[in-house]
Amino acid sequence: MSPVVDPVAGVPLHLIVMGVSGTGKSTIARALNDRLGWEFAEGDDYHPQANVEKMASGRPLVDEDRWPWLRTLTAWTAERDARGESTVLTCSALKHTYRELLREGGAGTYFVHLVGDKGLLLERMGSREHFMPSSLLESQLDTLEDLDADERGMTVDVANPPERIARMVLAQLDL
Repeated sequence: MSPVVDPVAGVPLHLIVMGVSGTGKSTIARALNDRLGWEFAEGDDYHPQANVEKMASGRPLVDEDRWPWLRTLTAWTAERDARGESTVLTCSALKHTYRELLREGGAGTYFVHLVGDKGLLLERMGSREHFMPSSLLESQLDTLEDLDADERGMTVDVANPPERIARMVLAQLDL
């Protein structure tokens, strides 16, 4: 597949599927990746073991926990960007400052911010096997900052089926 160039930045396109736990970041990112065939990374796979253990024990991460993880994800994107490859990455990317760092991975970074009703998110979290307990949802919602005007991206309600969300993203990007 030929490389996809971001029509705005003229460089490889990097989709970061973001949001709090339970929004379906992995499901949506995989649906996008199935259609695009780009290199894919599940951000949770890059958490240090100490972060996973902290969350699994019901303790929320703080900035000091997140920065090394975010730097690793930024480096992952930058490596592919340097090779001219477009990517799909999942990452909670809760704060504007986190997203500023993630954008350093490539000028063609585009955020797909998944949002949903708290009740729906809790229901989803309760029906899956994941290290993140539903008790931490509130701390993520408290930390979450919506996309700012200077951040390229779109916000999508996860009440929509995953396939529809993937089509909406692809249509928005004219892909």
